[in-house]
Amino acid sequence: MARATGSETTAGGIFLGKTSYGKSDVRLVKVRRGKDRHELTDVRVDVALEGDFEAAHTRGDNTDLLATDTVRNTVYALAKDHLTGEIEKFGKKLVEHFLEAGPTVERVRVRFTEHLWDRITVDGREHEHSFVRVAGERTATVEGDGSGVRVGAGIDDLLVLKTTNSGWEGFLRERYTTLPETDDRILSTVVAADWTYYDGTDVDFGGVWRGVREQILVTLTDHYSPSVQNTLYRMGKAVLERFSEIEKVHLSLPNRHHIPYDLQRFGIENEGEVFHSDPEPYGLIEGTVERRT
Repeated sequence: MARATGSETTAGGIFLGKTSYGKSDVRLVKVRRGKDRHELTDVRVDVALEGDFEAAHTRGDNTDLLATDTVRNTVYALAKDHLTGEIEKFGKKLVEHFLEAGPTVERVRVRFTEHLWDRITVDGREHEHSFVRVAGERTATVEGDGSGVRVGAGIDDLLVLKTTNSGWEGFLRERYTTLPETDDRILSTVVAADWTYYDGTDVDFGGVWRGVREQILVTLTDHYSPSVQNTLYRMGKAVLERFSEIEKVHLSLPNRHHIPYDLQRFGIENEGEVFHSDPEPYGLIEGTVERRT
């Protein structure tokens, strides 16, 4: 098959825009084997490289491209000596490596999704090498272009629910509105939150992440929720008030509806006890809470 011989811009004004490539869904498990205690990191890594890849796209010239297979191998190889604690610090090492290793690489983005494990407790004592999966996932994104590194973090797939102290009243009613108002309902959502740090070099990433998760859970409990929108704002505000390291936080809260099941047709009174959990379609509430500058 003949190779492509096109140029960057054709006579018709068609040209190649921004491109990227990399390796996604790299499943990495690292066991740090101390003498009496093992530490476990279980993470999915996605690496995206940006740069001058025009020759490969328009002329089929792969001369200066890192293979995505090489990208995958690098993640595992560097994990041996450099995944020794926080995933954000490992991300910085990966960014630095790929900027140096790829002749045409100008920017690197590494995203982590960490599956968390707690130690199993036996007779009141944490076991040295046995774990149980924790609810929710820890995420982090590290980006760099040679002039600096920017670090973001987040929480995903954190399913929460409270059985009362939530309502939905006073909303607009028009010809297609059928939903009744209520001042007592189940509030259930799957929290996804992402935030960015002012300084990505001197942060206790693990401590802040655990604190943000704790604050989101505490805030869910500490107020009557007139709407998911109000709860979202309260969560974001509480996070920013507690952690000065964080510039802004974006939250996504899908409303997992729990609808009282009609038992009256069976002659049974349903006093807010039996519900149909209806996952879809669902309301999706999203927003960013940030500091004034």
